[in-house]
Amino acid sequence: MKVRIVEMAPRDGLQNEQARIPTETKVALVDALSEAGYDEIEVSAFVAPKWVPQLADAAEVFARIRRREGVTYAALVPNEQGLDRAIEARADKVAVFTAASETFNRKNINASIDESIARFAPVVPRARAAGMRVRGYVSTAFWCPYEGAIAPGPVVAVAKQLIDLGVDELSIGDTIGKAKPEEVNALLDRLLDAVPQDQIAFHFHDTYGLATANAVAAYERGITVFDASAGGVGGCPYAPGAAGNVGTEELVVALRAAGAEIALDLAGVSAASALLASALGRTLGRRARPSTPNGASSSGSPPAS
Repeated sequence: MKVRIVEMAPRDGLQNEQARIPTETKVALVDALSEAGYDEIEVSAFVAPKWVPQLADAAEVFARIRRREGVTYAALVPNEQGLDRAIEARADKVAVFTAASETFNRKNINASIDESIARFAPVVPRARAAGMRVRGYVSTAFWCPYEGAIAPGPVVAVAKQLIDLGVDELSIGDTIGKAKPEEVNALLDRLLDAVPQDQIAFHFHDTYGLATANAVAAYERGITVFDASAGGVGGCPYAPGAAGNVGTEELVVALRAAGAEIALDLAGVSAASALLASALGRTLGRRARPSTPNGASSSGSPPAS
């Protein structure tokens, strides 16, 4: 099956960094990722700078990137004000976000689940009217740092609300990276009865080293969209102890071994990871490395256009 990887490094990857990342570095990162053959890159977030200061330059980043034909450049937005800024920046797609845990949602955005959905409910029809696709994030879909294990029922209930609002795609998040493949399957047993398979994506963090195993379990159930971050950079400021996102390089290697077709140039992804590692001043945590004998692309196919 063909698999689409949604690249998270410029937004989810950088939002939790303590050191300031210059705008020009973010632009260079997005441009490098564009050349690697992604279909979709989440560039930044139009949120209040006081809450996420690392992404305060979202509009400038969008204005300066070199847009490659065929690539969707997305932004996270919390409300209509964020949508206004995303429209002005010419984002191709927007994402809204809530959680399956009430406590996490209050810690994250100071609102209950119902309040968060009410807050961004007007965003979905307005974005679609503006020609944008809309993604909905469901955080803490397996475990919560405050409430512990999250049963499938609340996840399915939130997912159905988002689908009823009109989102095009759901990204189901293992926010603290504690899920196991059997928990992925247990959730899919319920979720696939409520949400069309082609509208489900997964967003795995790799705190306990199980992110790729979880992704393979989801792929074997027919899921073909996964979030990942070049070099595995990322984290959540409201999820104590959570490690970064699953590394794009590692995820691609694992899914290809399971039979997936992924039109990404891993050498290009690795180059973007190296740029990011240099900017952050540390080695990033990816496990897989592209094999590129004689300088050949490791993708097996040309980058997607």
